[in-house]
Amino acid sequence: MVGSVGVPPTAAEGDGMRAVWLREFGGPEVLVPGPATDPTPGPGQVLIDVAYANITFVETQQRSGRPGPFAVTPPLIPGNGVGGVIAAVGPDVDPALIGRPVVSATGGSGGYAERAAVDAAAPIEVPDGLAVDEAVALLADGRTASMLIEAVGVRPGDRVLVEAAAGGVGSLLVQLAARAGALVIGVAGGPRKVGLLPGLGADHAVDYLQLDWADHIRATTGGVDVVLDGVGGAVARAAFDLLDPGGRMISYGLASGEWSSVSPDAATARQVTLVRPNTPPERLRAYTRQALADAAAGRLRPLIGQRFPLERAADAHAAIEARATVGKTLLEL
Repeated sequence: MVGSVGVPPTAAEGDGMRAVWLREFGGPEVLVPGPATDPTPGPGQVLIDVAYANITFVETQQRSGRPGPFAVTPPLIPGNGVGGVIAAVGPDVDPALIGRPVVSATGGSGGYAERAAVDAAAPIEVPDGLAVDEAVALLADGRTASMLIEAVGVRPGDRVLVEAAAGGVGSLLVQLAARAGALVIGVAGGPRKVGLLPGLGADHAVDYLQLDWADHIRATTGGVDVVLDGVGGAVARAAFDLLDPGGRMISYGLASGEWSSVSPDAATARQVTLVRPNTPPERLRAYTRQALADAAAGRLRPLIGQRFPLERAADAHAAIEARATVGKTLLEL
């Protein structure tokens, strides 16, 4: 299958399309633009002319060589999410698909390039009324945010603390929690990011770089019922300590560089539930469709904070790692 770990069979080095290569692990500078052989859709595949590529925090970790379930083996073209138009189809695929605007996972690699061949079942058509760049921004983050809100069971009146609330997933969580009728406490790092949160629907906006940030929340709301943890580390621990008995916490990210260290025993002692969703692939796809439909209807707005041309993928990674980004970061082709 295209997009497996290593060099995708349809994206070998050579003359052809523009791409960005990861040939060795290291800092952002190891992402080097270069040509790649144009992919050709085989049986059961379609070819996408890529207009935008999605960048995720996980990809910065892959590039650095961090071990984990999503580790990769160079050389390869990174990128697991693209948006554009179907330009060609395999011999056994309906040619009526050609020309349709879509977003698609690539299977793990091959996204930082002008074209990508993917399984014909992978793309999701962009609904009318939604721009392709917004759809790409929702491909991974919209799915994740929709899943988290449902998994943790946000209810009207819940006091919901959203960490990294100005990030790609966090900015969507703020909106979804507010739409569910919760009182939303958005937590972000620095005045610029905190200043964005009221416009997203946060009732309270708090800077976690201030030493007394958790005390401020306790004094303002008396505690919280739900923690949506995208930071991990010390921030996750402080957020956990704000939970009242009967509260729920779900961890989905490690912007701090480490996962939450809250143990099941600590949660049981506090009468707090640590929610650990186990979502089948078909349900994840439904969450993506839901997020796209919500955005097309004006019920959800992705925050696209910065855009980089394909050749500056290294700069994009550097900005993400420096915590200099807000919302979603896209590569433009």
